[in-house]
Amino acid sequence: MKKQLMATLFGATLLLGACGGGEETTEPSAPPAESGGETAGVDAEQVVQQNCISCHGENLEGAGNFPALNDVGSRLSQEEIRAVIDNGKGAMPADIIEGEEADAVAEYLANMQ
Repeated sequence: MKKQLMATLFGATLLLGACGGGEETTEPSAPPAESGGETAGVDAEQVVQQNCISCHGENLEGAGNFPALNDVGSRLSQEEIRAVIDNGKGAMPADIIEGEEADAVAEYLANMQ
């Protein structure tokens, strides 16, 4: 019984964590930074905070079966990171982040070494 409850809670947490973001603002976007992890005005760090920390840990150090992302750039290229975002891997669902946000997050994470 406890295992079923834990599995249900874990599944709900994963689902809710994957539903982050999506808020639109009417504020003008800031100009893109010079390789600061921002692409076309997307704040990659904020997107990561909204979509990734619930599974990968607050400091992206990894949690449970979820790998650390704080040094993912030393293991994967920007293109490989984008492929994981697009296709998912393990428990990570596909297309959790899309479009310009996915490009910005892949660039941001690729720079984390």
